[in-house]
Amino acid sequence: MKVAKEKWMIIIAGLVIGVIASALVLLGNPKNMGFCIACFIRDTAGALGLHSAKGVMYLRPEIIGIILGSFLLSLAKKEFSPRGGSSPMTRLVLGFFAMIGCLMFLGCPFRMILRLAGGDLNAILGLVGFAAGIGCGVLYLKRGYSLKRTYRLPVSEGSAMPAIAVVLLILLLAVPSLLKFTAATEENPNPGPGLLHAATWISLLAGLIVGGLAQRTRLCMVGGIRDAILFKEFKLLLGFVAIFAAALAANLVFTAAFSGTYFTLGFEAQPVAHMDGVWNALGMLLVGFACVLLGGCPLRQLVLAGEGNTDSALTVVGLLLGAAFAHNFGLASSGAGPTDNGKIAVIIGIIVVTAIGEFNIRSGKAKG
Repeated sequence: MKVAKEKWMIIIAGLVIGVIASALVLLGNPKNMGFCIACFIRDTAGALGLHSAKGVMYLRPEIIGIILGSFLLSLAKKEFSPRGGSSPMTRLVLGFFAMIGCLMFLGCPFRMILRLAGGDLNAILGLVGFAAGIGCGVLYLKRGYSLKRTYRLPVSEGSAMPAIAVVLLILLLAVPSLLKFTAATEENPNPGPGLLHAATWISLLAGLIVGGLAQRTRLCMVGGIRDAILFKEFKLLLGFVAIFAAALAANLVFTAAFSGTYFTLGFEAQPVAHMDGVWNALGMLLVGFACVLLGGCPLRQLVLAGEGNTDSALTVVGLLLGAAFAHNFGLASSGAGPTDNGKIAVIIGIIVVTAIGEFNIRSGKAKG
């Protein structure tokens, strides 16, 4: 009975999140990007002046909402648990390279599902690479990969990321002049996805709901595929199937009701996407591989950071630095395709993540 209840909770959470993601697009977010943890962290990095790509600068309230939603629900459920110390710098590096892979593909695992729900068939190649990357990570788990245990920490440590989220919200609402925003000009009336967003309070509310639901159900796509491979357990994966189904249905309804293009089946002319299948797959392979070694996808890292996990908070910092680095040094893809610098960075990332896997095998003929 308990297992069945958990499955239904995950499915219902997925359905709600899928509808919210599509509704955010209807209300102003970029197409096929109602939620994208990687894209929103990238936009936030731009708003904070960490990169100079003018088309992707906006402090996304959804990110703030996810952290605070997880924090508030974990407090209410008495699950807020400050902890950390499990190879924090290694996790920062893994987060950095996970973002490099996301920006090669132009989306996190969450957006990959939403792109599929919007008809973007390029995301199929991303899904294949993502599953392959998770498979690589599972091989290391089977060989005894571990980043060691976490330790209980003071409440002040675990509260740091929620406190930062509150400060960012205050900046956005009270002193936006201190931030940078994508702006349209006569010469360039549509400079990039940073210009497209739902109203602040709607985005914040959406983030709070998604953060709370993800905290309650432990929703994680990496964990879902990992558990399916390792244990033949599909419970977590059901949540993302539900997200896909709900977002697909909502997109079809919105297209019919509002004469829009919320669903366009095909490879060509997809919003904020490119058609290089090899690098879509390799980018998401890097994401899947790194996230298995981290223990969760970018969404899960935000939720854990809200629960007081400082290792996950450092992973989020790694994601932020990866986004800034990618746009400062020409690693991020665009609609025109991947860059040469980005391709080199993804290959380096796969090598680095493999090395991290090797150096952290701790059972059998353990190394180190």
